[in-house]
Amino acid sequence: MSAAALAAAIPGAVLDEATGLPLHVGNPMAEQRRLRQGALVLLPRDVLRMSGPDTLPWLDSITSQALTALAPGDSAETLVLSPEGRIEHALRLRWTGDELWILVDAGTGDALQAWLTRMRFFKQVEIDRPGVVVVGTAGEPAADLAWIDGWPEVAPGGVRYGEPTGEPWRWSEAILAPDEAAALDPARFVGTLAADALRIAAGRPALAEVDERSIPHELDWLTTAVHLQKGCYRGQETVAKVHNLGAPPRRVVLLHLDGSENAPVAAGDAVVRPGEDAAEVGTVTSAAMHDELGPIALAVVKRGAPADEDLAVRTADGVLVAAAQQVLVPPTAGHAHRPPRLPRLGAVRRPAPPA
Repeated sequence: MSAAALAAAIPGAVLDEATGLPLHVGNPMAEQRRLRQGALVLLPRDVLRMSGPDTLPWLDSITSQALTALAPGDSAETLVLSPEGRIEHALRLRWTGDELWILVDAGTGDALQAWLTRMRFFKQVEIDRPGVVVVGTAGEPAADLAWIDGWPEVAPGGVRYGEPTGEPWRWSEAILAPDEAAALDPARFVGTLAADALRIAAGRPALAEVDERSIPHELDWLTTAVHLQKGCYRGQETVAKVHNLGAPPRRVVLLHLDGSENAPVAAGDAVVRPGEDAAEVGTVTSAAMHDELGPIALAVVKRGAPADEDLAVRTADGVLVAAAQQVLVPPTAGHAHRPPRLPRLGAVRRPAPPA
């Protein structure tokens, strides 16, 4: 059974026009509670499968995570970066010992496969696109072959800049053959809006937070997807320089929104400082209605935006929605090994004035 066929069988499903998968099945708020209790959600994912003796060392050499020590059954996360260190792809990995299963956001699989094929050269690696269905849950994984998310724990070689939000995040994405998908009870499924709400509340970054300028530090993605002590890879120089000597130019925040305006906030809305000028400081990347926290959003703002003041979101209709800021990446992120500033050559040290 394909994902589309399974989606059509889910009772009460309201389908997303873009993905063809259920956004909700009638009550998005209640579906969040069901998801925490083990309900399932069809996920918009492209899946690649890699095999061959060079699989792990080769992918290790071109992406941000250390992969050579993966044991059968391990899950990991890695990023494909541009030469300038900007995020191009986010890969969820499951290693079986013989095959590496790669889950990426729907619509990005073709570009990733083409890039990997170009980078393969003479390596003994095979890449294909199996016909499978991906099912997520905040309960027990729906199958043995599943990617287990390590967020918010810091992976070996990683670093966390900010504190976790305090909201629980337990997540897995199971890879199912068509016959396994057909055996699932359609009544167990909820919509993707429920999954989005739980992810946003946990401050868990995804490609939704990424634009053409994004580097991992801005989203606290060094927590699970970057190994700071591994060898060179594309974009590694930027990762090291920003972490050790500089600071990310932007930072992700969790916004707790004022719902009294009854003005929906959406991805792409401007984040502004309150006041007469309403100076723009960032952009909403994901938004949701959480069953306990109410309206929330993730946003990427300028590093210089004060971390101790409230912000506002200007909707597409021009309504200003007050937003309390929960810092995820602090303005002080980076500078891990910045050397002390030395006196300017030739500068004269003046004696202290007498008491």
